[in-house]
Amino acid sequence: MKKQKNNLYDIIIIGGGPAGMAAGIYGARENLDVLLITKDFGGQLKRKSIEIENYPGFKKISGQKLIQKFENHLKKFKITIIVDKVVKINPIRNPISNGVKKQGNTFSVLTENKKEFRSLSVIVASGADPRPLEVLGEKELIGRGVSYCVSCDGPLYKNKTVAVVGGGNAGFEAAIFLSRIAEKIYILEYSPEVKADKTNQKRIKRAKNIEVITNAGLKEIKGKNFVESIVYEENKIKDLKTLKVDGVFIEIGSIPATDFVKGLVDFNKRDEIIINSRTEETKIPGLFAAGDITDEKYKQIIIAAGQGTKAALSASKYLQGRFQ
Repeated sequence: MKKQKNNLYDIIIIGGGPAGMAAGIYGARENLDVLLITKDFGGQLKRKSIEIENYPGFKKISGQKLIQKFENHLKKFKITIIVDKVVKINPIRNPISNGVKKQGNTFSVLTENKKEFRSLSVIVASGADPRPLEVLGEKELIGRGVSYCVSCDGPLYKNKTVAVVGGGNAGFEAAIFLSRIAEKIYILEYSPEVKADKTNQKRIKRAKNIEVITNAGLKEIKGKNFVESIVYEENKIKDLKTLKVDGVFIEIGSIPATDFVKGLVDFNKRDEIIINSRTEETKIPGLFAAGDITDEKYKQIIIAAGQGTKAALSASKYLQGRFQ
């Protein structure tokens, strides 16, 4: 398909993470006219994944290097890429193009820079943003010792003491990265047991400068100009304890970046978009979603890329049906 005379794209893809870039590659291979809008390339993969050991074809690769390979592959195809933030999607019923009334939706996509783009289908792959703790001192000390990006800020803590909040894979991987930089790392996990997989648990046990504290609920981050200490509650006995630290890395999950489709699609209780798992389509015909914003149970790089692929192929089939 080719772009209409009124600049109507076949697909607009929102997001530049693994799901969005995979969708772009497959959309281009389907000979569709694709516009990809993203704030930046990489998303959580670029911000959080330090060393990846479970992506087929690579025994070990950094998140930044893997995302660069995705981006280089994407840019070999003739698609339009715009760096911007989408703030609203509006479906428009039964558009008229070149004097011919079409069936189904046309979508108007509005951006933060007050640009409007139109397409016959949309794939939302906007990923997720870091989930804040919402404890005392957190907001006040962001950028002054409180961080959500270990690969960005970790190197600033050479020979210092830091805390990582979160005992899942993200928290353990952040601590492993920091173990080569910081003098001491505390991992705080609210639950009685950590949630990281066995491989990461073994790696933590081998590190001599990492201490895991379970049943620890963070209550406050203290500091005048920079982080100086944290206060946590030992959940079993409700006792408050203080640790002197120079930095706090928060790794407690993420929030789907879906504000711009509120009121348009259905969500589950975790604020994830509900999709048809066979096609990635939402309840709106022609509107698809892929990656960490969906109600897919497992959040993995390869699954996000697979969802983006499926969404692009489903969108292609949807478009073929419109014009038959």
